[in-house]
Amino acid sequence: MIAGRVTGLREMFDAGVTKPVAWRRRQLEGLRRLLLDRATELETALFDDLGKSPVESEVTEIGFLVAEIDHTLKNLKRWLRPDRVPAPAALLPASARVMREPLGVVLVIAPWNYPVQLLLGPVIGALAAGNAVVAKPSELAPATSALLARLVPQYLDPRAVAVVEGAVCETTQLLDQRFDHIFYTGNGTVGRIVMAAAVKNLTPVTLELGGKSPTFIDEGVDLKAAAKRIVWGKFLNAGQTCVAPDYLLATKQVAAALEPHLVAAVREFYGDDPASNPDYGRIVNDKHFTRLTGLLGDGRIALGGWDQADAKTRYLGPTILMDVPRDSAVMAEEIFGPILPVVTVDSVDDAIGFIRCGDKPLALYVFSDSARVRRRFLTETSSGGVGFGVPAAQLSVAGLPFGGVGESGMGAYHGEWSLDTFSHRKAVLSKRLTPDTLQLIYPPFTEGKEKLIRRVLRRLS
Repeated sequence: MIAGRVTGLREMFDAGVTKPVAWRRRQLEGLRRLLLDRATELETALFDDLGKSPVESEVTEIGFLVAEIDHTLKNLKRWLRPDRVPAPAALLPASARVMREPLGVVLVIAPWNYPVQLLLGPVIGALAAGNAVVAKPSELAPATSALLARLVPQYLDPRAVAVVEGAVCETTQLLDQRFDHIFYTGNGTVGRIVMAAAVKNLTPVTLELGGKSPTFIDEGVDLKAAAKRIVWGKFLNAGQTCVAPDYLLATKQVAAALEPHLVAAVREFYGDDPASNPDYGRIVNDKHFTRLTGLLGDGRIALGGWDQADAKTRYLGPTILMDVPRDSAVMAEEIFGPILPVVTVDSVDDAIGFIRCGDKPLALYVFSDSARVRRRFLTETSSGGVGFGVPAAQLSVAGLPFGGVGESGMGAYHGEWSLDTFSHRKAVLSKRLTPDTLQLIYPPFTEGKEKLIRRVLRRLS
């Protein structure tokens, strides 16, 4: 069945169904209508899967995607315009240009933490580029998966866009098919499986992975303001965000001064009982809940912890761990949950050295009033993106590429970067047959012709 659906999509692509710009725009407009017409249903599904509030769903999923579509529709004509490049003097008269062409049939595999945004976000770029698409939602967000599988065929062209639900078996079957690009968002373990499957057909891949995104807090900054932004970025979606601050680095003095501000910010946002706050989400399933509670034994609990854990409802309250050892379990893996470890460092040098000892993260956040300190983190560390003074917000800038480096991923998307990801940039050279200015380089190469070639080429260089 899956093989047949992929074959059908390829037939539609080969027939040219997806290539007209008008078709692409209709799909984007249809996707926009889906998001707006069915917003309430999407919000309900997101609440069922993750306990997300309607406002959080609007900000991070539905509204986010509408803005991405609007940006794409506004700029698509300009983005698709061929880029002219100068032809070398030796080839004149001639013209050269670079044009984008769609790749073919692409596969988008989405995770569970932002199951609408991270499925449809890449689909926006794939459709804008003129591809046929197979979209695979996460089975760990079953309500959202089922809803999207029902709605997408109602708003998008079912001849060229398909939603395939399922778990490991269905994903494995999909990876056995030949695609022209595979876009995967998730963890590095599955990312390696995806990449290994892609090798069989030399299929290019985009891997949006994760990692332990660090946050450094410098002395002298407004700690109250910084704490609010860190708490917002960390505990959004109950910490289940790939670009959330994974841990904090600060000197002992700064960490001690920051602690009460972090606690106060949590209470300001979620109250004394976040479990009863409709703006605070839940852990996606029992497996992840058990994994997260297993990380609570390190450091000193300043807030949350075991007293704020309920396995029945998969509730784990915002947790702040102070004085966390660098070699502790919570520092050995991406947390992907509402636990914020604070690790003390001796200096900026120590913080940079610690970050460089680990895998390259998806994001790095720096709170510092010093241009020199900001420049050092920017130039002496490597990460998918950097945020000065605010976490997670870089995703909302349509002109910025979003993607990782090293263990945190490869490739990028959003805005025009999505179009690049799902297009082939084809080089095109045009030269008329007359006048034939290439006679100089045709054999046979006489002594006189050789001297002339060398003289002309060296002058041109």
